[in-house]
Parts: sequence; C-alpha cells; structure tokens
Amino acid sequence: MASVRTLLTRLWTRDSSILLGGFFVTVVLIVYIWWPLAQEYLKYVDWNGAWWRYIDWLLLGIFGFMSITIISRANLKTDLLIVFVGACGGLAIESWGTQTNLWHYYTAERPPLWIIPAWPIASLSIDRITKLLDWIVGRLTIKANILHFILSTLYWLTFASFLSLMLIFVAPTFDKSYTWLSLILCILLILTPTDYRFALLTFIAGAGLGYFLELWGTTRECWTYYTLQKPPLFAVLAHGMAAVAFWRAGLMVKSVWMKIRSGKLFATKSEIDNTAT
Repeated sequence: MASVRTLLTRLWTRDSSILLGGFFVTVVLIVYIWWPLAQEYLKYVDWNGAWWRYIDWLLLGIFGFMSITIISRANLKTDLLIVFVGACGGLAIESWGTQTNLWHYYTAERPPLWIIPAWPIASLSIDRITKLLDWIVGRLTIKANILHFILSTLYWLTFASFLSLMLIFVAPTFDKSYTWLSLILCILLILTPTDYRFALLTFIAGAGLGYFLELWGTTRECWTYYTLQKPPLFAVLAHGMAAVAFWRAGLMVKSVWMKIRSGKLFATKSEIDNTAT
C-alpha cells in the first residue's frame, strides 16, 4: 500500500491538477461551442434501452488513457511548449490534409477547428509514453555502442519505410504545394536526426497512440481518407512522424527562447551589424 502511495506521489505533481483541469475545460468548451455536433452524436444512444451497448467505449478508453498519461509528472514549464507546438502543428497538418483532399471530415470543414485541440492533448500523452519507453530502454543491459547501433539501424529502416509509404500515399497530390512542403520537411527531419534513440521512440509512441485515434475516427466516419481504408497504415505512421516533427520544433523554439533570454540572439545580430559597417 505504501509503495502504491509513493508511486502516485511521484506521478502526481503540483501541476497535474492544473493540467487535468485545463483538459476537462477544453473538452467542455468544445462540447458547448459545437453542441449541435454533440447532440447528433448522442442521438445514436438508446437511453431507454440497453444504453451500454451504444456507448462508444473506444472513445472513452482513449479519453481515459490520455487523461491518465497527461497528468503523469506534469510540468507546466515544459508542457505549455508542447501544447503550443502541438496546436500550431496540428493546424498545419489538418490544413494540408483537408485542402489537398487526402482526407475530409463529415462536417466538410477544411479544417474543422474542433479537432485542433486534440493535437496538443495527444502530444502531451505521446511525450509521457516516449519518456516511459526511454526509461525502459535505458534499463536494458546492452553495451552502449551496441545499443546505439541497433537503434540507429532501426531508425533508418523505420523512417525510410515511412518515407516510401508517404510518397505512395500522397502521390495524387503532387501538384499541390502543401504536399511538397510536407515532403521536404519530412526529408529534412529524417536526414538530420539529433537523437536516434529519442526520435525512434517518439515515432513509436506517436504511431501507437495514432492507431487508436485513427481507428476511432475512421470507423465512426468522423473523417475519411481518399483510400477509404479504416484506417490506412500511412495515417497511423504519420502520427509518429508528426510527433517527431513536434518534438524537434519544440527543441528549436526552446533554443531560440533561451538565446533571447540570455541576450545572445541580439548580441549576435549587433555583431553582424558592426561587422557590416
């Protein structure tokens, strides 16, 4: 009993309550603002009969899992950055996919604003899963050089396979600038790994959570891909690539912010100006 209490104390931080509260407030606001959509969804439940047969247990399971993961060792100093990058990145991805007709939502919005908050919430959950996987890998009794070789090999095999699959999946939209920008970004991220281990684990965590999100969304026909697959393999793996992109973007934003706070960014600019004159 004492060990369970100790574990809960380690996982539940001072910021966990704030983050969980913000999560529920976001969900309530989405339901309130887009109440007609919620009403339409609830019509499928027969409240006068065996209502439990009509409850979306997959959605509740995903909701519960993400609720638990995002509060684990919450730290607003780092989590707010994850939320910001996740929201911006999610908006960019949804805009690309819906504008190029790779997928569309049943509301015909391009993109629907109510789906954007799901991205930062998923990003927080993926961050926790990745850290857990990293902890597990760190406890493996394998020599560091051998472990690095295994992880780097898996990295190139995984990301090369993803890129090949992406080229096939987005081929119908090669005439769209959105697609070329996405391809160039993915290629640059893949060819410049800053950490093979963390990048691979982030991809795995993102794809793992992405499978259940895509399974729910496509089988409920909330969104539909042009291939009509439920879900397509590319969509699942794309969540892993998106997670890696968000992680790298977060590192870049953090680096720039630290330089601004230390004054180095402005000092460098002034040095350039002095040199020019």
